[in-house]
Amino acid sequence: MAETRGKPSARRADLVRIAAELFAERGYRATTVRHIGDAAGVLSGSLYHHFDSKETILDELLSSYLDELLATYREIAVGDPVTALRGLVTEAFRSLGEHRAAITVLQNERNYLRTLPRFGYLSKADDEVRRIWTTVLRDGIESGAFRADLDPAVTYRFLRDSVWVAVRWFRQDGRLSPEQLAEQYLKMILDGITA
Repeated sequence: MAETRGKPSARRADLVRIAAELFAERGYRATTVRHIGDAAGVLSGSLYHHFDSKETILDELLSSYLDELLATYREIAVGDPVTALRGLVTEAFRSLGEHRAAITVLQNERNYLRTLPRFGYLSKADDEVRRIWTTVLRDGIESGAFRADLDPAVTYRFLRDSVWVAVRWFRQDGRLSPEQLAEQYLKMILDGITA
C-alpha cells in the first residue's frame, strides 16, 4: 500500500527528488515509472510500495513546493510595499535553486496538468500568488512608493515571467547566489539601468 501524504520517509523523499529531475529533464508525460525505477536503482514495481502512481509522485513534488512558497509569500507580503516586493523577488530567486525541478515541470506541463482533476489546486495557487503580488504592487502605488501609472496586473506578469524564466539558466553553483541575483534584478526594476 502506498504511503499517505504527510511526513515522507527518507526513501520516499529521495524517490520524489529522482523523479523530479527526470520530469524536469524529459517531461512528465515522457518519463515512465520504469525510468524512475532505473534511475533509483530499483525495479519499477518497487515504486508502488511508496506511491500508487506516477501522478502521486508529481502531486507530492508540486504540492509541497507550492505549500512552502505560498506560506513564505504570505509572511513576506505584510508591511511596507517596497520591503515586501524585495522579499517576494528574493524568495522567488531563492526558490529557483531549491525547487528548480518543480518550477521547470510547472512551466513545461502546466497546461496539461490543468486537464487532470487531481491538479485543480494549481489554478488556486496561481490565483493566490497573483493576488499576493498584485496587492503588494497596488499598496505601493496607493502609498506613493511605486509609480501611479503602473498597472498592477501587467507589472506582476512582467515581474513573474522575467523571474521564473531564469530557472532555465540559473545554477546554484553559479557566479551569483540567489540573493545576489535578486539584488541585481531589483536594482534594474527599482532604479532602472540608466546611469
